[in-house]
Amino acid sequence: MRVLLVEDEQYLAEAIQHLLKRSGYAVDIASDGEMGLNLARSDVYGAIILDNMLPKLSGVKVLRTLRKEQHSTPILMLSAKSEVDDKVEGLEVGADDYLAKPFKTSELIARLRAIVRRHTHDQTGNGVVLGDLVLTPDTRSLHCGDKSVDLTAKEYDLLDMLASRTGKIVSTEVLFHRAWGADLFVEPRHVSVYMSHLRGKLADIGSISKIIAVRGIGYKLMTGGENV
Repeated sequence: MRVLLVEDEQYLAEAIQHLLKRSGYAVDIASDGEMGLNLARSDVYGAIILDNMLPKLSGVKVLRTLRKEQHSTPILMLSAKSEVDDKVEGLEVGADDYLAKPFKTSELIARLRAIVRRHTHDQTGNGVVLGDLVLTPDTRSLHCGDKSVDLTAKEYDLLDMLASRTGKIVSTEVLFHRAWGADLFVEPRHVSVYMSHLRGKLADIGSISKIIAVRGIGYKLMTGGENV
C-alpha cells in the first residue's frame, strides 16, 4: 500500500518513512500543507498521515478541503497538541484517528492499520465484502465460498484500488502510481500483467466477479449485478 506522509519536520518524516517501509508500505513525503493537499487529491494513496502544524496550510485545513471535495482516503492526524479540543476538532472535520506527539512507533503502525481496516468498504469480521468475494487486508488473501488464494503486495494494492471504486473505471495511471509510485524500473504496462494475474486468481477460486479492461483508459471491477 502507498501512504502519503505530510510532515514538515525532516528528521521525523524520514524516520517515519523508514519505519513504514520496514512494515511493507511505500511512502511519499510532502513537506507542507499545499504539497500534501495536491498529492492527496490524486487518490493514489491507501492512507494519509497528516501533521496538523504545517507551513502554508494547516493539517486541519488540508483535511477539511479533502473531505469537502469528497475524498474518502483514511487519514491519521498527528499533532504536538494533546488538548481534548484539538483532538475533537481534528476528528470532527474528518480525521479517522488522532495521535499526539510524541508517540510510540508501534502505536503509529497499529493506528494506521486500524483506520485502513475501517475504511469505506462494507466489512464483516472476516474482511472486506466485494460481491461473492471477501478480501482480507491483514493476510492479503482473497476468498470465494470455501476457496481462497493469497495475493502479492502489488496484486492486493491494485485490487484494493479497484474495490474502492467498484463498477467505476480507474485509470491505468492511477493504478500504476498507487502500486509503484515513482519507481524508475517499472513501466505502466506492468499494470496489465498484474491484472492478468488477478483475473487468473479470480478464476481459480470460482468467482463471478470480473476485472474489465477499458481500452486506452483503465480497468474496473464488476462484482455481479452491475452493467458491464
